[in-house]
Amino acid sequence: MYRHAARGAVAAAVALCGVAQAQSNEELKATLDQALNTIRDLQARVEALERQKASVQPVTAPVAAGATTSTSTPAAPASIGAPVVSPGAMAEEGAADLDKARVEFYGHVMLDAIYDARRMNPDWNATLRPSQIPINCPGSPGCGQDGATIFSVRQSSLGFKSFIPTRLGEIRTDLSFDLFGTNGGTQVHWLNAWAELGMFGAGQYYSNFMDIEVYPNTIDYWGPSGMVFVRNPQLRMTPWNKDGASVAISLESPGSAIDTGRITRVDPALGSAISGWNKLPDLVGAFKLERDWGHFKAAGIVRQVGYQNTASFNGEPSGTRTGYGLNLSGTLNIFGKRDRLSWQVVSGKGIASYMNDGGVDLAPDRALHAQTVSTLGWLAYYGHKWNEQWTSSIGYSEHRQNNTDGQLPTAFRKGSYSSLNLLYSPTPNATVGGELIWGRLEDKLGRSADDYRFQFSTKVGF
Repeated sequence: MYRHAARGAVAAAVALCGVAQAQSNEELKATLDQALNTIRDLQARVEALERQKASVQPVTAPVAAGATTSTSTPAAPASIGAPVVSPGAMAEEGAADLDKARVEFYGHVMLDAIYDARRMNPDWNATLRPSQIPINCPGSPGCGQDGATIFSVRQSSLGFKSFIPTRLGEIRTDLSFDLFGTNGGTQVHWLNAWAELGMFGAGQYYSNFMDIEVYPNTIDYWGPSGMVFVRNPQLRMTPWNKDGASVAISLESPGSAIDTGRITRVDPALGSAISGWNKLPDLVGAFKLERDWGHFKAAGIVRQVGYQNTASFNGEPSGTRTGYGLNLSGTLNIFGKRDRLSWQVVSGKGIASYMNDGGVDLAPDRALHAQTVSTLGWLAYYGHKWNEQWTSSIGYSEHRQNNTDGQLPTAFRKGSYSSLNLLYSPTPNATVGGELIWGRLEDKLGRSADDYRFQFSTKVGF
């Protein structure tokens, strides 16, 4: 634009020279001086614009969650790329902190290289789940020769968080997924789909009955078998959250894990037609206390678990039973928060749906009547920080069920899990390390099978 203006100014100067014949020498000189000054000014502007385009300009953008800034990182040219905008995350007119509306993305790229010394259900061979260790061979998934090598990127994940100021407060959302499919391959596996405003929250998130803070620093995907762990669709309210103490109440998506047991042998058609039946949501209440020494959480659940015959006209036989449970958990900081002890004890009936691995909620008794199955789960893990870059974690976990008389000899009775690792973080965003993992499955008849493996993982977060 400035180049065209300069050419126009030159043409104007030439035209003025023609007119100058009728003017005095003084008037002609003044006119020419003015035109030359205009030309010099426009040329200076053009040269400044060219220098600006050639220079590298930094692009200022919000730092994504989990990322770190570095003064040694070269800035991106202003002429490359385009700003990322989220029209739906605009602050509401009249809200406080209008300038704080933002969207953050986070995640990690992870490769697991595993040598499995024994055997595992192929659909779950990228992690160690005791319930998936084959005992009855041949015939169970995973039977065959011992030893296998598995490479997996299924732990890689991507997530987005938004923070939207409104007149009612700040709306926060979290939408994330990883690639851990249940068919032995990679596929989108949704983790969180959560939104909250003030004391209210809705969507899929960690169950109010669990305590994610006691999850140990492991690289195996599934983790301790005796831990309460489920991301559940729910409505949650936190009416009290003050001075490190909080109370939360939630209505959560119900589910009934059913073992038809000897019914399948007596009447195979009926056994295959029995499915879960849930009329009411699960009710969960939790209290949490956070202090410098760590934290403590107590959570209770009451639920209705049921069954029905989907092959009959009226759904009979059907019925419901009451399930309940209490989960106590916490962490203890040791050596000035350098080390940490994580623990959890959970007990109840009809709560296996909330356990990390194994078990059922309902099973038949000796008379083939449905009853809730008792569960006891626990974990204890110790995390040690050698220095700013090296860490280790060691621990043990167990999920045990009291089998009913109507369950088959192959029913899940106990799943045990233990691990030990050494992890190295050369930078805050990168971790590499190895982990020894052991698991054991025991059935109702007392038969058992072990699996142990070594896993080496690389993880780069962003």
